[in-house]
Amino acid sequence: PFTGWGGRAWRSFVVFRLAPWEERDRPVSALVGELAPQMSRVTIARGFPVTPAGLGLRGSSTPVRVVIGGPDFESVKDWAAELLARAESVPGLVNPEINYEENLPQLDIGIDRARADDLGISAEAIAATLQTMLASREVTTFVSRGREYPVLLQAEDEDRRTPTDIGNIFVRAGDGETLVPLGALVTLEENAAAPSLRRFDRLPSIQLSGALAPDAELGTVLEQLEEIAAEILPAEAKLGYDGQSRTYKDTAGGANVVFLLALVIVYLVLAAQFESFLHPVVIMLTVPIGVAGAIYAMTLGGLSLNVYSQIGIILLIGLIAKNGILIVEFANQLRDEGHAVREAVIEASVLRLRPIMMTAISTVLGALPLVLASGAGAESRIAVGTVIIAGLSLATVLMLVVTPVLYDLLARFTRPRGAMEAALEREISERAHPAE
Repeated sequence: PFTGWGGRAWRSFVVFRLAPWEERDRPVSALVGELAPQMSRVTIARGFPVTPAGLGLRGSSTPVRVVIGGPDFESVKDWAAELLARAESVPGLVNPEINYEENLPQLDIGIDRARADDLGISAEAIAATLQTMLASREVTTFVSRGREYPVLLQAEDEDRRTPTDIGNIFVRAGDGETLVPLGALVTLEENAAAPSLRRFDRLPSIQLSGALAPDAELGTVLEQLEEIAAEILPAEAKLGYDGQSRTYKDTAGGANVVFLLALVIVYLVLAAQFESFLHPVVIMLTVPIGVAGAIYAMTLGGLSLNVYSQIGIILLIGLIAKNGILIVEFANQLRDEGHAVREAVIEASVLRLRPIMMTAISTVLGALPLVLASGAGAESRIAVGTVIIAGLSLATVLMLVVTPVLYDLLARFTRPRGAMEAALEREISERAHPAE
């Protein structure tokens, strides 16, 4: 066990090492799900089980980290307390808390400015006296044996043990002769304050953190917290993220850009290959079918859209486009030989059926071990394999119908490359042998 976790002496955590995968038949999630209800029955303390995060991410105990920022700490404290109260009812969020706790004893000193002005004593003099006697102040230095040492003024330890000792400290009045006890000029009030005040993005901020239930998704919990924040936070408040929540937001926002770039790059490569902007459209319109099949398979399998499944979807774009290229390229060759559009695409679909099915089946069988994986890290391999098998299977079946139909509809607006070459050769021949 480790005590003093998070800089707070009343908190601790215990690390348990599990047996290797081959020596146990239960995953970590099952163990966490079994321990959580048992720990919730403990009344003298609050505890919850957590598992370390993968990919080297920090903050495995509290993956949910939402930061509330504002113009001052008093406003942020009220907003954070209200958000914490509402967060208690968010499904999937375990033990939410904020990192602002007023548990540090503090002594607030108030100056009777009217009385101090009557005696000719300034607030700066009172503050300097308190600093000198209680906290120490450097007044000069002295040199001994070639080294310089500071000279500090401070009251003796026994003279500054209790708040009432301030009454034994005197400050000189404005006439330069009268000594006035500080107890007659200040009032003391015992209070509690936070051990530290934090800032995030240069704003006074308080962080709300919490753990996730075994079957909860980080994205779903963050969306619910965002909905609550939109209801209770004013316009001057700022909502931010830290830790794994910030990493999730950054990667989720960049996934759409990556998908779009993948589609654009594949389209441009196909446009350069076919020397046409319509033929790539025929091929690329089957990509949404495969992506939809992958998403349906993940939903039925209880998988989430994580980094591994996103990699599988990007890989799926290239695999689906590869099969469409076989039909479109062979149909273009038949059109160059003089075949009509419909005749060319039907013959191309029949002749390229076996190569398409062979490549699709080999790819599916190659990805099958990923779905059947077990042991440490199996979740990542299962996600990639599920996306490839489900997406490619559905896209291949529908592509055999969709691609020929789209080619028959759109290829009529293009001219075969053989016709352009023949026209060019005819023009060159006419210029070489002009009619007499």
